[in-house]
Amino acid sequence: MNGLRWISGVAASAAAVVILLISSFQAAMYLDFGVYEREYTKYQVLKALDMEMEDAMYVTREMMAYLKGDRERLSVVTTVEGVRQDFFNEQDRLHMEDVQVLFLGGLSLRRWASAVLAAALALLAFVCRKDMWKTLAGSFQATLGVLAVCILLLGIAVARDFNAVFTKFHEIFFDNDLWLFDPATDYMIRMLPEGLFFDMVLRIGGFFLTGLGICLALSIFCMVRVRKQSAAR
Repeated sequence: MNGLRWISGVAASAAAVVILLISSFQAAMYLDFGVYEREYTKYQVLKALDMEMEDAMYVTREMMAYLKGDRERLSVVTTVEGVRQDFFNEQDRLHMEDVQVLFLGGLSLRRWASAVLAAALALLAFVCRKDMWKTLAGSFQATLGVLAVCILLLGIAVARDFNAVFTKFHEIFFDNDLWLFDPATDYMIRMLPEGLFFDMVLRIGGFFLTGLGICLALSIFCMVRVRKQSAAR
């Protein structure tokens, strides 16, 4: 029975972490489109593309709509370098098809994680009853300890050489070299420089760590409350 409690607690905690991580990606990318305007200004994207901010943001909104499946084809006609043309070329479209699959897969994974979380909580409620929240809090803190080590190692790697981590990410998640762009011919890589991706990673990390911090605070509060209740008996 103790083994079942431990498995249920860890499953619920891991599912919660997955939900937080994917939600952090979504929040960072979609919650405030003003962040893209600030990034384009910071990295002088408009100068590199010879575009107006209004046109760049139009392309951005359509591209982000495509990623979450709200557009069937990535084709956006706008003014770039003084010419009315499609912002995206064929390589852009092929690579973004892969990115869309990855993004939609993440959203699907979050739905599965939500189902796992609900099932694990139901099982915990059945097995633990009164000790459910204590077990869940302990499991989450243990899971968070392991996760903290992983985050620390990843943070060190990113701080030392973001480009190497960025390259390895693409090599792991994509089975082709379509992500290798030429700034001389590909507008999309001029719009999305490496610095923008680095800032976005920090933004995602901020959302993720905030969510984890809130959950950790709740778990500590729960543990303290349970102990006070036990001491009062």
